[in-house]
Amino acid sequence: MNKKHDLKQYGWNDFFEAYFAEYATKGLHAARVAVEHRNYYELYSEFGELTAEKSGKLFYSTDDSNLLPAVGDWVVFKHMPDENKAFITDVLPRKTKFSRKKAGSTTEEQIVAANVDTVFIISSLNQDLNMRRMERYMALAWDNNVKPVVLLSKADLCEDVFAKLVEVQQRFQGVDVHIVSALQKAGIDELLKYFEGNQTIAVIGSSGVGKSTLINSMLDWEKMNVSEIGLYKDKGRHTTTHRELTLVPGGGLIIDTPGMREIQMWEGAEGLSELFEDIEKLVVECKFSDCKHESEPGCAVKGAIEKGELDEGRFRSYKKLLSEVSYFERKQDKKAQLEEKKKWKKISQLGKQISNEKRK
Repeated sequence: MNKKHDLKQYGWNDFFEAYFAEYATKGLHAARVAVEHRNYYELYSEFGELTAEKSGKLFYSTDDSNLLPAVGDWVVFKHMPDENKAFITDVLPRKTKFSRKKAGSTTEEQIVAANVDTVFIISSLNQDLNMRRMERYMALAWDNNVKPVVLLSKADLCEDVFAKLVEVQQRFQGVDVHIVSALQKAGIDELLKYFEGNQTIAVIGSSGVGKSTLINSMLDWEKMNVSEIGLYKDKGRHTTTHRELTLVPGGGLIIDTPGMREIQMWEGAEGLSELFEDIEKLVVECKFSDCKHESEPGCAVKGAIEKGELDEGRFRSYKKLLSEVSYFERKQDKKAQLEEKKKWKKISQLGKQISNEKRK
């Protein structure tokens, strides 16, 4: 029999061990989802890499798609070595998650990555440096209890690197910010500390900012398929089409994600409080508790803007994100009410059916 792999290298710890205890006595095994395909999964397990399918129990008993396995999840599986198969029966509780609202008009959550310790928010130092987008990513990270770290990529294509670094550091005080050039492998060594202790890092950013190129540099081999950077448009062509959890040489794991064209808040209230703590302190100081920060007397927010203590664009971004979070919270409440109504309707119909059968 082949030597079993140590699950700790895949991020296994006491948190997951405690939840897995009840399954261990049933002859089941634990594994981590490395890749999610349409009809099957690739797992990291004590038996090495396995291909697995959802069991019928898991498939038919789960109404919410977000309770199904996602990249980074720890799952319980039944191993059938003679058939070279594995069937996933359960998903262990998530320690953390990084999620957003699904693209489009639907009010549903999309799990980007599960059990993430830190998220690398990558923004290119060329035309892609977008503070508003970074604010959204950061709010999502904090709201999901994931530590955000900003990476400013493609330093080799920027003439005023230091000025851009200072601008980002001033905007996001207290957040680690690193300058990197994946092609030149500059600044890569500084990132290794985030992987110590078999930590899991998710890499996010819009298409073309250099996520896959960075991961290639960290893995020191061409794991991802990356197109050459087009210097004419100063952008790269990002070709990652699915999320993938990969072991990093020296320890730790990294998750690449497809570029996000649409970044909409799923919850975000706590994340906004963390990101815009200075603004929320001013809001409390306003004369009126229902101040809209427009033309009301004694508005601390407007006063700070007039004195140059608060950037007006930053405040507009705060209002926009807050409005977005409130909107989706209302939609979620409405959706929950409709689902509750459907549930009681089914219960009522079942009760009538049972009563009719008794009368027969």
